[in-house]
Amino acid sequence: MTSEVVVDVQPKEISIALLEDKRLVEFQKEGLSVSFAVGNVYLAKVKKMMPGLNACFVNVGYERDAFLHYLDLGPQFNSYQKYLKQVVSDRKKLYPMAKATMQPELDKEGSVQNILQPGQEVLVQVVKEPISTKGPRLTCELSFPGRYLVLIPFSDKVSVSSKIKSSEERARLKQLLQSIKPKNFGVIVRTVAEGKRVAELDTELKILLKRWEDTMTKVQKATKLPELVYEETSRTVAMLRDLFNPSYENIYINDESVFNEVKDYVTLIAPESAKIVKKYTGKLPIFDNFDITKQIKSSFGKTVSYKHGAYLIIEHTEALHVVDVNSGNRAKSKDGQEANALDVNLGAADELARQLRLRDMGGIIVVDFIDMNLAEDRQKLYERMCENMKKDRARHNILPLSKFGLMQITRQRVRPVMDVNVEETCPTCFGKGTIKSSYLFTDILEGKINTLVNKIGMKQFALHVHPYVAAYINQGFLSLKRKWQMKYGFGVKIIPSQKLAFLQYEFYDGNGQEIDMKEEVDSK
Repeated sequence: MTSEVVVDVQPKEISIALLEDKRLVEFQKEGLSVSFAVGNVYLAKVKKMMPGLNACFVNVGYERDAFLHYLDLGPQFNSYQKYLKQVVSDRKKLYPMAKATMQPELDKEGSVQNILQPGQEVLVQVVKEPISTKGPRLTCELSFPGRYLVLIPFSDKVSVSSKIKSSEERARLKQLLQSIKPKNFGVIVRTVAEGKRVAELDTELKILLKRWEDTMTKVQKATKLPELVYEETSRTVAMLRDLFNPSYENIYINDESVFNEVKDYVTLIAPESAKIVKKYTGKLPIFDNFDITKQIKSSFGKTVSYKHGAYLIIEHTEALHVVDVNSGNRAKSKDGQEANALDVNLGAADELARQLRLRDMGGIIVVDFIDMNLAEDRQKLYERMCENMKKDRARHNILPLSKFGLMQITRQRVRPVMDVNVEETCPTCFGKGTIKSSYLFTDILEGKINTLVNKIGMKQFALHVHPYVAAYINQGFLSLKRKWQMKYGFGVKIIPSQKLAFLQYEFYDGNGQEIDMKEEVDSK
Protein backbone atom coordinates (compact mmCIF):
# COMPACT_ATOMS: atom_id res chain seq x y z
CA MET A 1 0.00 0.00 0.00
CA THR A 2 1.29 3.44 -0.96
CA SER A 3 0.42 6.63 0.90
CA GLU A 4 0.45 10.23 -0.33
CA VAL A 5 -0.34 13.49 1.44
CA VAL A 6 -1.80 16.45 -0.45
CA VAL A 7 -1.91 19.86 1.25
CA ASP A 8 -4.12 22.63 -0.16
CA VAL A 9 -3.31 26.04 1.33
CA GLN A 10 -5.92 28.73 0.66
CA PRO A 11 -5.97 32.35 1.96
CA LYS A 12 -8.54 31.52 4.68
CA GLU A 13 -8.05 27.79 5.33
CA ILE A 14 -5.73 24.84 4.98
CA SER A 15 -6.91 21.36 3.91
CA ILE A 16 -4.92 18.14 4.23
CA ALA A 17 -5.82 14.89 2.47
CA LEU A 18 -4.21 11.49 3.10
CA LEU A 19 -4.49 9.05 0.19
CA GLU A 20 -3.90 5.31 0.44
CA ASP A 21 -3.61 3.72 -3.01
CA LYS A 22 -5.10 6.97 -4.44
CA ARG A 23 -8.18 6.58 -2.18
CA LEU A 24 -9.04 9.33 0.29
CA VAL A 25 -8.89 7.99 3.88
CA GLU A 26 -8.26 11.08 6.03
CA PHE A 27 -9.26 14.67 5.46
CA GLN A 28 -8.70 17.66 7.73
CA LYS A 29 -9.71 21.24 7.12
CA GLU A 30 -9.03 24.17 9.41
CA GLY A 31 -9.36 27.94 9.17
CA LEU A 32 -6.01 29.71 9.35
CA SER A 33 -7.43 32.01 12.04
CA VAL A 34 -8.38 29.11 14.36
CA SER A 35 -6.05 29.12 17.36
CA PHE A 36 -7.60 26.49 19.66
CA ALA A 37 -5.55 23.52 18.53
CA VAL A 38 -5.06 20.53 20.80
CA GLY A 39 -1.65 20.89 22.47
CA ASN A 40 -1.61 24.68 22.88
CA VAL A 41 -0.43 25.86 26.32
CA TYR A 42 -1.88 28.97 28.00
CA LEU A 43 -1.03 30.97 31.09
CA ALA A 44 -4.54 31.81 32.24
CA LYS A 45 -6.67 32.70 35.25
CA VAL A 46 -9.29 30.64 37.04
CA LYS A 47 -12.62 32.37 36.45
CA LYS A 48 -15.32 30.40 38.27
CA MET A 49 -15.41 27.49 40.71
CA MET A 50 -17.86 24.59 40.30
CA PRO A 51 -17.65 22.60 43.58
CA GLY A 52 -20.58 20.35 42.58
CA LEU A 53 -18.61 19.12 39.54
CA ASN A 54 -15.29 19.26 41.44
CA ALA A 55 -14.04 21.46 38.58
CA CYS A 56 -13.55 25.06 37.57
CA PHE A 57 -13.80 27.22 34.47
CA VAL A 58 -10.69 28.94 33.12
CA ASN A 59 -10.60 31.90 30.73
CA VAL A 60 -8.27 31.07 27.82
CA GLY A 61 -9.70 33.70 25.46
CA TYR A 62 -12.43 31.55 23.90
CA GLU A 63 -16.05 32.80 23.86
CA ARG A 64 -16.94 29.99 26.28
CA ASP A 65 -14.72 29.39 29.29
CA ALA A 66 -12.60 26.23 29.23
CA PHE A 67 -13.33 23.32 31.59
CA LEU A 68 -10.71 22.04 34.06
CA HIS A 69 -11.60 19.07 36.29
CA TYR A 70 -9.81 18.36 39.59
CA LEU A 71 -8.42 15.05 38.28
CA ASP A 72 -6.93 16.91 35.29
CA LEU A 73 -4.77 19.02 37.62
CA GLY A 74 -2.42 16.02 37.72
CA PRO A 75 -0.48 14.59 40.68
CA GLN A 76 2.39 17.11 40.23
CA PHE A 77 0.18 20.24 40.28
CA ASN A 78 1.87 21.58 43.45
CA SER A 79 5.31 21.29 41.79
CA TYR A 80 4.05 23.21 38.74
CA GLN A 81 2.56 25.98 40.90
CA LYS A 82 5.72 26.44 42.96
CA TYR A 83 7.91 26.53 39.83
CA LEU A 84 5.48 28.96 38.17
CA LYS A 85 5.87 31.40 41.12
CA GLN A 86 9.66 31.10 40.94
CA VAL A 87 9.66 31.82 37.18
CA VAL A 88 7.28 34.80 37.40
CA SER A 89 9.14 36.33 40.37
CA ASP A 90 12.29 36.95 38.27
CA ARG A 91 11.58 38.57 34.89
CA LYS A 92 15.25 38.60 33.80
CA LYS A 93 16.73 35.19 34.52
CA LEU A 94 14.87 31.88 34.01
CA TYR A 95 14.86 29.71 37.13
CA PRO A 96 16.68 26.43 36.25
CA MET A 97 14.44 23.37 36.06
CA ALA A 98 17.16 21.22 37.66
CA LYS A 99 16.89 23.31 40.86
CA ALA A 100 13.09 22.97 41.07
CA THR A 101 11.96 20.90 44.05
CA MET A 102 9.32 18.21 43.65
CA GLN A 103 6.33 18.85 45.93
CA PRO A 104 4.02 16.22 47.49
CA GLU A 105 1.60 14.66 45.01
CA LEU A 106 -2.00 15.85 44.91
CA ASP A 107 -4.55 13.68 46.72
CA LYS A 108 -6.81 11.88 44.20
CA GLU A 109 -9.81 12.25 46.52
CA GLY A 110 -9.28 16.00 47.08
CA SER A 111 -11.54 18.93 46.32
CA VAL A 112 -10.91 21.64 43.74
CA GLN A 113 -11.86 24.56 46.02
CA ASN A 114 -9.09 23.57 48.45
CA ILE A 115 -6.48 23.87 45.69
CA LEU A 116 -7.69 26.69 43.42
CA GLN A 117 -9.48 30.00 43.82
CA PRO A 118 -10.90 32.55 41.33
CA GLY A 119 -8.21 34.79 39.84
CA GLN A 120 -5.39 32.26 40.44
CA GLU A 121 -2.85 31.88 37.62
CA VAL A 122 -2.49 28.38 36.16
CA LEU A 123 -0.52 26.84 33.30
CA VAL A 124 -2.94 24.77 31.21
CA GLN A 125 -2.90 22.76 27.98
CA VAL A 126 -5.82 22.16 25.59
CA VAL A 127 -6.70 18.44 25.35
CA LYS A 128 -10.03 18.82 23.55
CA GLU A 129 -11.05 21.54 21.12
CA PRO A 130 -14.37 23.40 21.52
CA ILE A 131 -17.12 21.01 20.35
CA SER A 132 -20.72 22.11 19.75
CA THR A 133 -21.78 24.23 22.76
CA LYS A 134 -18.83 23.17 24.95
CA GLY A 135 -15.67 25.18 25.47
CA PRO A 136 -12.17 23.66 25.32
CA ARG A 137 -11.17 20.90 27.80
CA LEU A 138 -7.95 21.53 29.72
CA THR A 139 -5.27 19.71 31.70
CA CYS A 140 -2.42 20.89 33.94
CA GLU A 141 -0.31 17.82 33.08
CA LEU A 142 1.70 19.35 30.25
CA SER A 143 3.23 17.22 27.50
CA PHE A 144 5.39 18.11 24.49
CA PRO A 145 5.09 15.45 21.77
CA GLY A 146 7.75 14.72 19.20
CA ARG A 147 8.12 11.99 16.60
CA TYR A 148 9.85 9.45 18.87
CA LEU A 149 9.32 10.86 22.37
CA VAL A 150 6.83 12.78 24.50
CA LEU A 151 8.37 15.04 27.14
CA ILE A 152 6.55 15.26 30.51
CA PRO A 153 7.84 17.99 32.89
CA PHE A 154 7.85 17.24 36.65
CA SER A 155 7.97 13.49 36.28
CA ASP A 156 10.96 11.17 36.62
CA LYS A 157 9.26 8.20 34.98
CA VAL A 158 10.26 6.66 31.62
CA SER A 159 7.37 4.80 29.96
CA VAL A 160 7.64 2.72 26.78
CA SER A 161 4.76 2.23 24.32
CA SER A 162 2.93 -1.05 24.93
CA LYS A 163 2.95 -1.66 21.15
CA ILE A 164 6.71 -2.39 21.39
CA LYS A 165 6.49 -6.10 22.24
CA SER A 166 10.17 -7.09 22.49
CA SER A 167 11.22 -7.09 26.16
CA GLU A 168 14.91 -6.59 25.20
CA GLU A 169 14.05 -3.51 23.10
CA ARG A 170 11.81 -2.11 25.85
CA ALA A 171 14.61 -2.52 28.41
CA ARG A 172 17.16 -0.94 26.01
CA LEU A 173 14.99 2.11 25.36
CA LYS A 174 14.13 2.54 29.04
CA GLN A 175 17.76 2.34 30.13
CA LEU A 176 18.89 4.62 27.30
CA LEU A 177 16.36 7.36 28.14
CA GLN A 178 17.06 7.12 31.88
CA SER A 179 20.71 7.89 31.13
CA ILE A 180 20.14 10.94 28.86
CA LYS A 181 17.06 12.65 30.28
CA PRO A 182 17.61 15.62 32.63
CA LYS A 183 16.36 15.84 36.21
CA ASN A 184 12.65 16.59 36.83
CA PHE A 185 11.59 15.39 33.37
CA GLY A 186 9.76 12.23 32.40
CA VAL A 187 9.58 10.68 28.93
CA ILE A 188 7.10 8.51 27.03
CA VAL A 189 8.80 6.49 24.28
CA ARG A 190 6.56 6.19 21.21
CA THR A 191 6.20 3.08 19.05
CA VAL A 192 8.22 4.54 16.14
CA ALA A 193 11.29 4.82 18.41
CA GLU A 194 11.76 1.04 18.17
CA GLY A 195 15.26 0.29 16.88
CA LYS A 196 16.39 3.95 16.85
CA ARG A 197 19.93 4.93 17.84
CA VAL A 198 20.78 7.04 20.87
CA ALA A 199 21.87 9.99 18.70
CA GLU A 200 18.41 10.30 17.07
CA LEU A 201 16.59 10.11 20.40
CA ASP A 202 19.02 12.54 22.07
CA THR A 203 18.56 15.08 19.24
CA GLU A 204 14.78 15.00 19.61
CA LEU A 205 14.98 15.19 23.40
CA LYS A 206 17.03 18.39 23.09
CA ILE A 207 14.45 19.87 20.68
CA LEU A 208 11.61 19.10 23.14
CA LEU A 209 13.57 20.55 26.08
CA LYS A 210 14.12 23.72 24.05
CA ARG A 211 10.34 23.94 23.52
CA TRP A 212 9.80 23.72 27.28
CA GLU A 213 12.40 26.45 27.92
CA ASP A 214 10.84 28.71 25.24
CA THR A 215 7.43 28.15 26.84
CA MET A 216 8.67 29.14 30.30
CA THR A 217 10.47 32.18 28.87
CA LYS A 218 7.13 33.36 27.46
CA VAL A 219 5.48 32.68 30.83
CA GLN A 220 8.19 34.78 32.48
CA LYS A 221 7.48 37.74 30.20
CA ALA A 222 3.67 37.40 30.03
CA THR A 223 1.90 40.59 31.06
CA LYS A 224 -1.67 40.26 29.82
CA LEU A 225 -3.62 37.07 30.61
CA PRO A 226 -4.70 34.80 29.04
CA GLU A 227 -1.44 34.39 27.13
CA LEU A 228 -0.64 31.71 24.54
CA VAL A 229 2.81 30.54 25.66
CA TYR A 230 3.22 27.46 23.46
CA GLU A 231 1.54 26.87 20.13
CA GLU A 232 1.29 23.35 18.78
CA THR A 233 3.11 22.97 15.47
CA SER A 234 0.97 23.74 12.41
CA ARG A 235 -1.76 21.24 11.55
CA THR A 236 0.27 20.04 8.56
CA VAL A 237 3.39 19.29 10.61
CA ALA A 238 1.37 17.88 13.55
CA MET A 239 -0.45 15.45 11.25
CA LEU A 240 2.80 14.42 9.59
CA ARG A 241 4.46 13.92 12.98
CA ASP A 242 1.83 11.37 14.00
CA LEU A 243 1.33 9.75 10.59
CA PHE A 244 4.72 9.85 8.91
CA ASN A 245 6.04 6.48 7.82
CA PRO A 246 8.46 5.19 5.18
CA SER A 247 5.60 4.07 2.90
CA TYR A 248 4.87 7.71 2.01
CA GLU A 249 5.71 8.20 -1.63
CA ASN A 250 4.95 11.90 -1.98
CA ILE A 251 3.87 14.96 0.02
CA TYR A 252 2.50 17.60 -2.35
CA ILE A 253 2.04 21.20 -1.16
CA ASN A 254 0.83 24.21 -3.17
CA ASP A 255 2.24 26.94 -0.90
CA GLU A 256 5.88 28.03 -0.67
CA SER A 257 6.05 28.79 3.08
CA VAL A 258 4.21 25.61 4.15
CA PHE A 259 6.37 23.62 1.70
CA ASN A 260 9.55 24.98 3.35
CA GLU A 261 8.15 24.30 6.85
CA VAL A 262 7.31 20.67 6.01
CA LYS A 263 10.58 20.16 4.10
CA ASP A 264 12.56 21.36 7.14
CA TYR A 265 10.59 19.08 9.47
CA VAL A 266 10.98 15.96 7.29
CA THR A 267 14.69 16.74 6.81
CA LEU A 268 15.02 16.87 10.61
CA ILE A 269 13.22 13.58 11.40
CA ALA A 270 14.01 11.54 8.27
CA PRO A 271 16.74 13.12 6.09
CA GLU A 272 16.57 10.23 3.58
CA SER A 273 12.90 11.07 2.88
CA ALA A 274 13.33 14.82 2.31
CA LYS A 275 13.00 14.33 -1.47
CA ILE A 276 9.38 13.15 -1.16
CA VAL A 277 8.23 16.69 -0.18
CA LYS A 278 7.29 18.36 -3.46
CA LYS A 279 5.98 21.80 -4.39
CA TYR A 280 2.88 21.60 -6.62
CA THR A 281 3.04 24.12 -9.46
CA GLY A 282 0.29 22.86 -11.80
CA LYS A 283 -2.43 25.16 -13.19
CA LEU A 284 -5.33 23.02 -11.97
CA PRO A 285 -6.37 23.37 -8.29
CA ILE A 286 -4.25 20.83 -6.37
CA PHE A 287 -7.24 18.79 -5.10
CA ASP A 288 -8.71 18.58 -8.61
CA ASN A 289 -5.40 17.36 -10.01
CA PHE A 290 -5.29 14.41 -7.57
CA ASP A 291 -9.03 13.61 -7.93
CA ILE A 292 -9.64 14.56 -4.27
CA THR A 293 -12.48 17.07 -4.84
CA LYS A 294 -14.59 14.39 -6.51
CA GLN A 295 -13.91 11.94 -3.66
CA ILE A 296 -14.83 14.57 -1.04
CA LYS A 297 -18.14 15.29 -2.79
CA SER A 298 -19.00 11.58 -3.02
CA SER A 299 -17.78 10.61 0.48
CA PHE A 300 -19.41 13.28 2.64
CA GLY A 301 -23.08 14.10 3.10
CA LYS A 302 -25.92 12.10 4.63
CA THR A 303 -25.89 9.23 2.09
CA VAL A 304 -22.68 7.42 1.13
CA SER A 305 -22.76 4.79 -1.64
CA TYR A 306 -20.36 1.87 -1.78
CA LYS A 307 -20.19 -1.32 -3.88
CA HIS A 308 -23.03 -2.70 -6.04
CA GLY A 309 -25.69 -0.11 -5.16
CA ALA A 310 -25.56 -0.53 -1.35
CA TYR A 311 -25.30 2.62 0.75
CA LEU A 312 -24.91 4.01 4.27
CA ILE A 313 -27.07 6.72 5.85
CA ILE A 314 -25.10 8.67 8.46
CA GLU A 315 -26.89 10.95 10.95
CA HIS A 316 -25.16 13.12 13.55
CA THR A 317 -26.94 13.99 16.82
CA GLU A 318 -25.76 15.77 19.96
CA ALA A 319 -25.32 12.49 21.86
CA LEU A 320 -24.15 10.03 19.21
CA HIS A 321 -23.75 9.18 15.53
CA VAL A 322 -26.19 6.75 13.92
CA VAL A 323 -25.39 4.70 10.81
CA ASP A 324 -27.95 2.66 8.86
CA VAL A 325 -26.85 0.04 6.32
CA ASN A 326 -29.04 -0.43 3.22
CA SER A 327 -28.66 -2.92 0.39
CA GLY A 328 -30.33 -0.47 -2.05
CA ASN A 329 -31.08 -1.73 -5.56
CA ARG A 330 -28.52 -4.51 -5.29
CA ALA A 331 -29.34 -7.69 -7.23
CA LYS A 332 -30.26 -10.67 -5.08
CA SER A 333 -27.41 -13.13 -4.50
CA LYS A 334 -27.77 -16.61 -6.00
CA ASP A 335 -26.55 -17.99 -2.67
CA GLY A 336 -29.61 -16.69 -0.85
CA GLN A 337 -30.59 -13.85 1.49
CA GLU A 338 -28.10 -14.72 4.27
CA ALA A 339 -25.10 -14.59 1.89
CA ASN A 340 -26.44 -11.35 0.39
CA ALA A 341 -26.80 -9.75 3.85
CA LEU A 342 -23.28 -10.84 4.86
CA ASP A 343 -21.76 -9.42 1.66
CA VAL A 344 -23.55 -6.06 2.08
CA ASN A 345 -22.56 -5.90 5.77
CA LEU A 346 -18.89 -6.71 5.11
CA GLY A 347 -18.78 -3.97 2.47
CA ALA A 348 -20.43 -1.61 4.96
CA ALA A 349 -17.77 -2.47 7.58
CA ASP A 350 -15.01 -1.55 5.09
CA GLU A 351 -16.66 1.75 4.15
CA LEU A 352 -17.59 2.64 7.74
CA ALA A 353 -14.00 2.23 8.99
CA ARG A 354 -12.92 4.64 6.26
CA GLN A 355 -15.74 7.09 7.09
CA LEU A 356 -14.79 7.19 10.80
CA ARG A 357 -11.25 8.24 9.90
CA LEU A 358 -12.36 10.54 7.11
CA ARG A 359 -14.93 12.49 9.16
CA ASP A 360 -13.01 12.05 12.43
CA MET A 361 -16.24 10.86 14.04
CA GLY A 362 -15.93 10.45 17.80
CA GLY A 363 -18.01 9.61 20.86
CA ILE A 364 -20.61 6.87 20.48
CA ILE A 365 -21.37 5.39 17.04
CA VAL A 366 -24.34 3.00 16.69
CA VAL A 367 -24.53 0.96 13.46
CA ASP A 368 -27.69 -0.83 12.31
CA PHE A 369 -26.46 -3.64 10.05
CA ILE A 370 -28.78 -5.85 8.00
CA ASP A 371 -30.05 -8.73 10.17
CA MET A 372 -28.14 -12.02 9.90
CA ASN A 373 -29.34 -15.34 11.36
CA LEU A 374 -26.06 -17.27 11.56
CA ALA A 375 -23.84 -16.65 14.60
CA GLU A 376 -20.68 -17.36 12.54
CA ASP A 377 -21.67 -14.60 10.06
CA ARG A 378 -22.15 -12.11 12.91
CA GLN A 379 -18.74 -13.08 14.30
CA LYS A 380 -17.16 -12.71 10.84
CA LEU A 381 -18.60 -9.17 10.58
CA TYR A 382 -17.29 -8.24 14.05
CA GLU A 383 -13.79 -9.56 13.20
CA ARG A 384 -13.81 -7.67 9.87
CA MET A 385 -14.69 -4.41 11.66
CA CYS A 386 -11.93 -4.95 14.24
CA GLU A 387 -9.40 -5.67 11.47
CA ASN A 388 -10.41 -2.55 9.51
CA MET A 389 -10.11 -0.32 12.59
CA LYS A 390 -6.50 -1.38 13.27
CA LYS A 391 -5.36 1.38 10.89
CA ASP A 392 -7.19 3.99 12.99
CA ARG A 393 -4.86 5.96 15.30
CA ALA A 394 -7.69 7.20 17.55
CA ARG A 395 -8.43 5.09 20.64
CA HIS A 396 -11.55 3.02 20.02
CA ASN A 397 -13.60 0.13 21.38
CA ILE A 398 -15.92 -2.15 19.36
CA LEU A 399 -18.64 -4.37 20.81
CA PRO A 400 -20.02 -7.47 19.01
CA LEU A 401 -23.49 -7.22 17.48
CA SER A 402 -26.30 -7.04 20.03
CA LYS A 403 -29.39 -9.25 19.75
CA PHE A 404 -31.06 -6.38 17.86
CA GLY A 405 -28.33 -6.46 15.18
CA LEU A 406 -26.72 -3.21 16.39
CA MET A 407 -22.97 -2.66 16.69
CA GLN A 408 -21.73 -0.11 19.21
CA ILE A 409 -18.41 1.66 18.72
CA THR A 410 -16.76 4.29 20.89
CA ARG A 411 -14.00 6.39 19.37
CA GLN A 412 -11.82 9.06 20.93
CA ARG A 413 -12.98 12.57 20.12
CA VAL A 414 -10.65 15.56 20.55
CA ARG A 415 -12.02 17.90 17.88
CA PRO A 416 -15.40 18.49 16.19
CA VAL A 417 -16.56 15.89 13.65
CA MET A 418 -15.49 16.75 10.10
CA ASP A 419 -18.82 17.40 8.38
CA VAL A 420 -18.29 18.83 4.91
CA ASN A 421 -21.42 20.22 3.26
CA VAL A 422 -21.48 18.79 -0.27
CA GLU A 423 -24.74 20.42 -1.31
CA GLU A 424 -24.29 23.38 -3.64
CA THR A 425 -26.11 26.67 -3.13
CA CYS A 426 -27.34 28.09 -6.42
CA PRO A 427 -24.78 30.80 -7.19
CA THR A 428 -26.96 32.61 -9.70
CA CYS A 429 -30.43 32.87 -8.14
CA PHE A 430 -29.43 33.07 -4.42
CA GLY A 431 -32.52 31.02 -3.51
CA LYS A 432 -35.02 33.04 -5.58
CA GLY A 433 -35.64 30.23 -8.06
CA THR A 434 -35.30 32.30 -11.25
CA ILE A 435 -32.11 33.07 -13.14
CA LYS A 436 -30.98 34.70 -16.33
CA SER A 437 -30.76 32.40 -19.34
CA SER A 438 -27.76 30.12 -18.91
CA TYR A 439 -27.00 30.79 -22.58
CA LEU A 440 -26.09 34.35 -21.54
CA PHE A 441 -23.71 33.16 -18.80
CA THR A 442 -20.58 33.70 -20.93
CA ASP A 443 -21.78 37.24 -21.69
CA ILE A 444 -21.91 37.91 -17.92
CA LEU A 445 -18.37 36.54 -17.57
CA GLU A 446 -17.13 38.75 -20.40
CA GLY A 447 -18.72 41.77 -18.69
CA LYS A 448 -16.79 40.96 -15.49
CA ILE A 449 -13.53 40.54 -17.47
CA ASN A 450 -14.15 43.89 -19.18
CA THR A 451 -14.66 45.54 -15.78
CA LEU A 452 -11.44 44.06 -14.41
CA VAL A 453 -9.32 45.02 -17.43
CA ASN A 454 -10.75 48.37 -18.55
CA LYS A 455 -12.18 49.85 -15.33
CA ILE A 456 -9.97 48.40 -12.58
CA GLY A 457 -6.86 48.07 -14.75
CA MET A 458 -5.99 44.49 -13.80
CA LYS A 459 -4.08 42.68 -16.55
CA GLN A 460 -3.18 39.33 -14.93
CA PHE A 461 -5.95 37.17 -13.40
CA ALA A 462 -7.49 33.69 -13.52
CA LEU A 463 -11.18 32.87 -13.99
CA HIS A 464 -12.21 29.61 -12.26
CA VAL A 465 -15.34 27.96 -13.67
CA HIS A 466 -17.03 24.53 -13.67
CA PRO A 467 -15.13 22.04 -15.93
CA TYR A 468 -18.11 21.83 -18.37
CA VAL A 469 -18.17 25.62 -18.74
CA ALA A 470 -14.38 25.65 -19.15
CA ALA A 471 -14.69 23.05 -21.92
CA TYR A 472 -17.28 25.24 -23.71
CA ILE A 473 -15.07 28.35 -23.38
CA ASN A 474 -12.02 26.46 -24.72
CA GLN A 475 -13.69 24.55 -27.58
CA GLY A 476 -12.72 25.16 -31.20
CA PHE A 477 -9.77 26.86 -32.88
CA LEU A 478 -11.31 30.33 -32.51
CA SER A 479 -12.59 29.65 -28.98
CA LEU A 480 -14.20 32.12 -26.63
CA LYS A 481 -11.01 32.07 -24.58
CA ARG A 482 -8.94 33.10 -27.61
CA LYS A 483 -11.40 35.86 -28.50
CA TRP A 484 -11.25 37.20 -24.93
CA GLN A 485 -7.44 37.09 -24.91
CA MET A 486 -7.27 38.97 -28.23
CA LYS A 487 -9.69 41.57 -26.86
CA TYR A 488 -8.49 41.89 -23.23
CA GLY A 489 -4.91 40.58 -23.29
CA PHE A 490 -3.18 37.26 -22.71
CA GLY A 491 -3.20 37.76 -18.93
CA VAL A 492 -6.70 36.21 -18.87
CA LYS A 493 -6.51 32.55 -17.84
CA ILE A 494 -9.40 30.04 -17.69
CA ILE A 495 -9.07 27.34 -14.97
CA PRO A 496 -11.54 24.43 -14.60
CA SER A 497 -12.44 23.83 -10.92
CA GLN A 498 -14.43 20.81 -9.72
CA LYS A 499 -15.46 22.47 -6.45
CA LEU A 500 -17.64 25.04 -8.25
CA ALA A 501 -21.32 24.60 -9.13
CA PHE A 502 -22.39 24.65 -12.79
CA LEU A 503 -22.94 28.41 -13.15
CA GLN A 504 -20.56 29.52 -10.41
CA TYR A 505 -17.39 31.50 -11.07
CA GLU A 506 -14.47 32.92 -9.09
CA PHE A 507 -11.76 35.41 -10.08
CA TYR A 508 -8.23 35.24 -8.61
CA ASP A 509 -5.38 37.74 -8.99
CA GLY A 510 -1.76 36.84 -9.79
CA ASN A 511 -1.04 36.14 -6.07
CA GLY A 512 -3.90 33.65 -5.72
CA GLN A 513 -6.13 36.08 -3.75
CA GLU A 514 -9.83 35.94 -4.66
CA ILE A 515 -11.32 39.04 -6.32
CA ASP A 516 -14.94 39.46 -5.28
CA MET A 517 -16.86 40.03 -8.53
CA LYS A 518 -20.13 38.42 -7.45
CA GLU A 519 -23.25 40.55 -7.32
CA GLU A 520 -26.71 39.43 -6.29
CA VAL A 521 -28.03 41.71 -9.04
CA ASP A 522 -26.84 39.00 -11.47
CA SER A 523 -29.88 36.93 -10.54
CA LYS A 524 -32.49 39.55 -11.54
